[in-house]
Amino acid sequence: MKSARLLSIVLLLQTRGRVPAAELAERLEVSARTVYRDVEALSAAGVPVYAERGRHGGIALLPGFRTDVTGMTTDEARALFILAAQGAHSALGLDDALRSALRKVMAALPAPHRPVAELTGRRILVDPDKWTPRPSSATTAPDGAPSGRGPAEDLDVLHSAVFTDLRLRIRYRHSGETRPRTYTVDPYGLVAKAGTWYLVADRRGRPRLFRADRVVSATLTEVPVRRRAGVELAAVWQQLRRQVEDRPAEVRVTARIRRERLDLAVRILGGALTGPPRTGDGEGAGDGDGSGDGGWATLDLAFPVLPAVRQLLQFGDSLEVLAPPEARRVMAEAAAALTAVYAADTPPG
Repeated sequence: MKSARLLSIVLLLQTRGRVPAAELAERLEVSARTVYRDVEALSAAGVPVYAERGRHGGIALLPGFRTDVTGMTTDEARALFILAAQGAHSALGLDDALRSALRKVMAALPAPHRPVAELTGRRILVDPDKWTPRPSSATTAPDGAPSGRGPAEDLDVLHSAVFTDLRLRIRYRHSGETRPRTYTVDPYGLVAKAGTWYLVADRRGRPRLFRADRVVSATLTEVPVRRRAGVELAAVWQQLRRQVEDRPAEVRVTARIRRERLDLAVRILGGALTGPPRTGDGEGAGDGDGSGDGGWATLDLAFPVLPAVRQLLQFGDSLEVLAPPEARRVMAEAAAALTAVYAADTPPG
């Protein structure tokens, strides 16, 4: 424990310069007397550390002394701080350990790398968790479900805008639209959410979330970014994430599905289910829901918008929407459109 404390003292002094003994004692959770004994031990070991008494005194290192992480490049330092932004450490109870490790790394970094590493931790976030399942699990993520496409060609431009503090002009294609729209935005940073990159930015002073793989083009302007005072990426991201995941469902749907497809349906539609499937074993039995013969199960589902029920077409004739009538109408129209596509004897040349 003492060796770790001695190292912490050296790294703190490298980062902060002169530090009062009382502050060191509070940070290290020891007495001021112990701090002075540690300073004597460091001095005896050849570390040029000294103590100054008085109101403006404290513990300090001689100018020019520092430890170093040999061979660490700027990109390597940035990579460490991006990894640290995951937020998964809280679940493991490692927040304090993480802060201690980052303090040591930051102090050990060559001076030219420190500003870039610190800025990276504020401009890039990695959120490894999938979007919380909501009633339209296929469309919960902003502007459509993850498509499996790689990063946009302009991810480098988005990255540059984030770190150069310049306004950005993007042409962006929303889900369900064929023509891109043009926006001028003030970037806060980039977020990798479950492998999908998003640009977090203000548009006209309001936070917005843009999927990187829907950015058709991006151009840096010469206008400085206009972020809201005191607002950082982490706070804006939390606000936007809650807006997406807490979006209420608006359409309640009842459907029946053949029992042999029930397990598959629960895996695929789990986020849309509002309760456990009803199999008719003592509940929900009767011809009205098709469960009386034991071959069907009833599903209670919720979707944010009516067109989202079309995802149920993937189950073919193994699933039937029972209510509401407008949901049955959407399914019938979608099925008719598919029938028309495949009705021709030969495919179009």
